[in-house]
Amino acid sequence: MSLHNLTPAEGSIKKGKRIARGEGSGKGGTATRGHNGQKSRSGYSKKIGFEGGQMPLQRRVPKFGFTNINRKEYQGINLDKLQSLVDSGKITDTVNLDILIANRLARKNDLVKILGNGELKAKLNITVHKFTATAKAAIEAAGGEAATL
Repeated sequence: MSLHNLTPAEGSIKKGKRIARGEGSGKGGTATRGHNGQKSRSGYSKKIGFEGGQMPLQRRVPKFGFTNINRKEYQGINLDKLQSLVDSGKITDTVNLDILIANRLARKNDLVKILGNGELKAKLNITVHKFTATAKAAIEAAGGEAATL
């Protein structure tokens, strides 16, 4: 046995169908593409989502919702979060944007709003963009001061 007379094992290779090689092949004429129509032509490719001219699903389903371009998003910070920072010694008596950024409660371009969830025992002077009514009442009840920027 040498390289020039190597052959695959008997029965391991099937002969492929020779399509469009004349009528005698049994696969001539239409070359297994059926009769006339778009799918029988060369170069045919169906667009993704095409439903035969019927209105496609992504165009039948309505768009919904509304996005207000003038909306202002506030970063909310609860009173119990401020109290935990006081307990850990990270803040003492004043809270402003720089201190909140340093403690990673807000980013430098964020608008900050203090929310009234939790209990505040420490006397804090807080200066941020907005307060809820309950948060402002709780800060002042603890002897602190709530100032808006």
